[in-house]
Amino acid sequence: MIPKDQQAEIERLFFVEGWKKGTIARELGVHHSVVTRVIREAREGKSEPKTQPSILEPYVDFIMEVLGNYPKIAASRLHRMVQERGYPGGPDHFRHELRRFRPRRKREAFVRLKTLPGEEAQVDWAHFGRVRIGKASRQLMAFVMVLSYSRRIFVHFFLGQSTVNFLRGHVLSFKAMDGVPRRILYDNLKSAVLERRRDAIRFHPDLLALSTHYRFEPRPVAPYRGNEKGRVERAIRYLRTSFFEALAWDTIDELNERVRDFCETVAMERPWPDDRTRKVKDVVEEERPMLLPHPRTPFPAHDRVEVTVRKSPYVRFDTNDYSVPHKLVGETVTVVATMATVRVLFGTEVVASHKRSFDRDQVIEDPAHIEELLKMKRRARRGRGLDRLQRTVPKSDFLLRAMAARGRNIGSATFALLKLLDTYGRKDLAFGIDEALRKGAFHPHAVRHAIERRREQAGEKPVLPTPLPDDPRIKDLTVTPHDLKRYDEDDDHDVEEQVAQGEGEEDQA
Repeated sequence: MIPKDQQAEIERLFFVEGWKKGTIARELGVHHSVVTRVIREAREGKSEPKTQPSILEPYVDFIMEVLGNYPKIAASRLHRMVQERGYPGGPDHFRHELRRFRPRRKREAFVRLKTLPGEEAQVDWAHFGRVRIGKASRQLMAFVMVLSYSRRIFVHFFLGQSTVNFLRGHVLSFKAMDGVPRRILYDNLKSAVLERRRDAIRFHPDLLALSTHYRFEPRPVAPYRGNEKGRVERAIRYLRTSFFEALAWDTIDELNERVRDFCETVAMERPWPDDRTRKVKDVVEEERPMLLPHPRTPFPAHDRVEVTVRKSPYVRFDTNDYSVPHKLVGETVTVVATMATVRVLFGTEVVASHKRSFDRDQVIEDPAHIEELLKMKRRARRGRGLDRLQRTVPKSDFLLRAMAARGRNIGSATFALLKLLDTYGRKDLAFGIDEALRKGAFHPHAVRHAIERRREQAGEKPVLPTPLPDDPRIKDLTVTPHDLKRYDEDDDHDVEEQVAQGEGEEDQA
């Protein structure tokens, strides 16, 4: 059934104005079969459709009694109760009919709220999709604050809606507005309200620390009260349509620079809703003196986490690895990050500072940290080599001392002697070192010559080179030999040139 006034409008448009059925259905937002039925009944003189008594009628009094006592009872439970009393209908038909009897909640009229200058601001997050930075996909979130009296807008975009970014948004907004409102309204955000049971509210401790620092009152709006935070919601809608739509930008820094310019120019020129003859920028000047002065030092809105340095000298923060001095391996350090930098503190000392990356799985290194680690590794390798030589051939220590006295490189000498040890073995190396010391030839080459000369005199087979690695790119490599006749021809040609040149010199003589 349709309302009487809509039925009368259908008949008027069809019989008086001559509209087509499809046009009437489209303009009035009803199905074309409804238009056809109304016109047919009007032609037949049937103004009222025939109605049949509902199978629910005998149970209406019982249903009204139950709904009076339990207005929120589920339709499925009430259907079972009626079935037990003889109702033959199914659950879908019962649920459809029950809508006529269930009491409806009265629509609430909202009063337009008025605020004094500097008294209140409203804050919320706005989601603007996702952006890709290298391998990372991050949320693009806008922190939006609106002064309730003047409607001044502050916007700053962040890569995510973490609590730290929420605090950073406040600090930046207070600086831009050159003051602090006395009260700030929030939706029931996790960054603001951790838990709520009617009027019992547990605020986020970081928000309480921020409000204590700036002396403002945090106040969450009541649930389902759209009028209490409508100014920031309208500001977000205005931001989407008048700024972000069809906007081209490359970096988030560029985006924030452009939105800052938009808020200070275009948004300031719009009419003030309470008196459209005035502009927002004029009312802002009136409200600014009424804001609370902000402290000399801003609130430290930084990421701060404790991290243990594992086996490698890096700390993990926000899906990336940042280098630290190798001496901190196994220690617990504190990572303090802003939007631009990542600092690593050991106690009160800053031991590393890096540019922050919003990519993921990146390794950000300080060359000084890597160079220090490599030096330590080289010293460790050299120390292990010396220990091995001294344990295997104790006289190697005398040879190395003699080389050091003559200013030779001990590291390269140790490496060369270890290579001779691996190639010829302990006995040959001991013989070579004895010969080098006896002859006063303090050099690894002298040791090698002594070993090879002894092996040659003893008729021992030469030591084969190290076998090729098990790599098909090397083992299966085919080398095509060149034809050696060309070299023979080149040698004969060179001999002929030398003979001819000699004869020419004799003629000149």
